[in-house]
Amino acid sequence: MNTTFLRKALLAAAATLAALAPARAQQRQQTGFDISRNLDIFADIYRQLDMFYVDSLSADTAVEWAINGMLAEIDPYTKYYPDEDQEELRMMATGRYAGIGALIRMPKGSKRAIIEEPYEGQPAQQAGVKAGDVILSIDGRDVEGWEISRVSKTLRGEPGTTFELRVQRPSERKPRAFKITRRQVQLPCLPWYGIVDDEAHVGYIYLSEFTDKCSREVRHAILDMKQQGMQRLIFDLRDNGGGSVSEAVEIVGMFVPRGSLVVKTKGKLPSTCHDYLTPAEPIDTLMPLAVMINSNTASASEIVAGALQDLDRAIIVGQRSYGKGLVQGIRELPYRGQLKITTARYYIPSGRCIQAYDYRHRTADGAATTLPDSLTREFHTRLGRTVRDGGGIQPDSVLAVDSVPSMVYDLTASDPFFDFATDYALQHPQVAPPASFKLTDAEWDAFAEKIESSDFTYNGRTATALKQLRQLARFEGYEEETRDEFEALEAKLKTNDLAADLQRFRQHIQPYLETEIVSRYYYQSGALRHTLSFDKALEKTIGILKSEK
Repeated sequence: MNTTFLRKALLAAAATLAALAPARAQQRQQTGFDISRNLDIFADIYRQLDMFYVDSLSADTAVEWAINGMLAEIDPYTKYYPDEDQEELRMMATGRYAGIGALIRMPKGSKRAIIEEPYEGQPAQQAGVKAGDVILSIDGRDVEGWEISRVSKTLRGEPGTTFELRVQRPSERKPRAFKITRRQVQLPCLPWYGIVDDEAHVGYIYLSEFTDKCSREVRHAILDMKQQGMQRLIFDLRDNGGGSVSEAVEIVGMFVPRGSLVVKTKGKLPSTCHDYLTPAEPIDTLMPLAVMINSNTASASEIVAGALQDLDRAIIVGQRSYGKGLVQGIRELPYRGQLKITTARYYIPSGRCIQAYDYRHRTADGAATTLPDSLTREFHTRLGRTVRDGGGIQPDSVLAVDSVPSMVYDLTASDPFFDFATDYALQHPQVAPPASFKLTDAEWDAFAEKIESSDFTYNGRTATALKQLRQLARFEGYEEETRDEFEALEAKLKTNDLAADLQRFRQHIQPYLETEIVSRYYYQSGALRHTLSFDKALEKTIGILKSEK
């Protein structure tokens, strides 16, 4: 190369950098001034409120409003945790908390919380507490009228501390008292795994979240099923909202060669930029693998599904995933507070970021915008297949979502539904195994009678929407022309006959009722196993996987 030309080019570059340096310094100075100016304005506004506002304000409450309002405008994942909320943050990160290991609920119109679901193998279940037990007192303190958050917080505490829990079990006259010792509770991240097709030797793993050390449980499940003769595997990540990136990398590493790039993060600072490579030798790089996803599959789950798709290691089955391509970190704050903050975006092996929502550009009603499919960019998998960015993980094989009547959602969340399962469990000491449990016609009739005699009501969405449409037609001057059509539709929808709807939707309701009952005997693992017995998406996925060479 001509040395004179090179010297001139270097001098020109140096001159350009020298010219830019003052501009960048000025920009940093201006940014610092803007921050200082706005903090001064905020502080003075609060001083004015404190002095002149008609009512007294709590500084802690008012400033927390301001912080949360600011963070809500940034994205849903950047969040402030004051000192008193640190346990919530720790539980999110690790899946662990110190307590009794049980979910609680507050029945409609009740002044007392009840046990909704004890976790198998945890202190509440081991002490004999059952779903449906009404909480009377905690260590001698009557909890009548307590909000559910206060009850939950009181049940938690330091590991190793013992207290008395007094409950009233339905159908029993005398209360029961249990001595329970709190301990570290690990939320179940892998409720059940097993062979779901003996003929084709198809194994199945459902992972509910990516908590600390969940990869160990996944590894154990895979090795256990391989000893049972597993030749194909379905990895179910439906409704898994994510969690630890490092655990996701560990899991991908069980199926691809050591040293494979799974994901890279890119942020503003060098410390937020990192390439994540699989750290260990794989278990199996050849076994046919399917990953099930849906619209609630997010974050670390999308890293696993996306990486296995980009590396052409698995077939992805289901519906398009949520599209969370953002990474959060924890920053320490004064007075023992912490800030969970979005620090980077992540990119899976093809180079694509699957972030679907733009929180910096919102619609008029405040909703985050999304990128139209037509504007997404093409990327390519290891073997050259086309994949796209900007909208979650698109499955290789799309499965339609089964339609469930809205009444089913209202019913399964209702107190009478829950109470029937409680009564059933009290009357039946044992039931058939989860995969084969079925209610008899007589038992279904007893359930329907209980619901009909209860105060259960449900919102007929179609009738409500029709009413709103008729009001809109009246407002726009079309009432006369459309009266007959609206009245005909209203007549068809006006029945709202609970007894008739229970029979009409029995095929949808009964499986969920059976699952609720099964959970009283076999807990989370049994409930999942029963759910799989009527899971059409799983059935289709097994068929797809069996056809894979």
